[in-house]
Amino acid sequence: MSVLLESLSVGQIVARQTIHADRARLRDYANASGDQNAIHQDEEFARSVGLPDVIAHGMWTMGVAIEVVAQWAGDPSAIVSYGTRFTKPVVVPADEGADLDVSAAIKKIDTDTGQVTLELSVTCAGDKVLGRALAVARAQ
Repeated sequence: MSVLLESLSVGQIVARQTIHADRARLRDYANASGDQNAIHQDEEFARSVGLPDVIAHGMWTMGVAIEVVAQWAGDPSAIVSYGTRFTKPVVVPADEGADLDVSAAIKKIDTDTGQVTLELSVTCAGDKVLGRALAVARAQ
């Protein structure tokens, strides 16, 4: 991490980004991950199982959220741990897509280990889509 621990404080928002999801991005993720579940690609199928529209892959959502932390840390290998709960699906309409708003705030600083615990806020259209999203990053 290129930031000195001494310059950080609990509660400080250290990263913020909006990530756009569209159908092409979901298709690319499906092809890369092998997760071809129709709820991520076919509106008619998604609606037939009770969803409002196509939804983003949960692991894609989790992955793009932690990327915000990796960018702040300056190195993806600085991330020691990451966990979350999926609270609501990210609905991705065909015409406009969807925007995920991600921010990371410092929850804890451990100067003995050089690690920072971050709490992520991940929302889409004002709805919390990831809950209890915590990442630990070590200083480089």
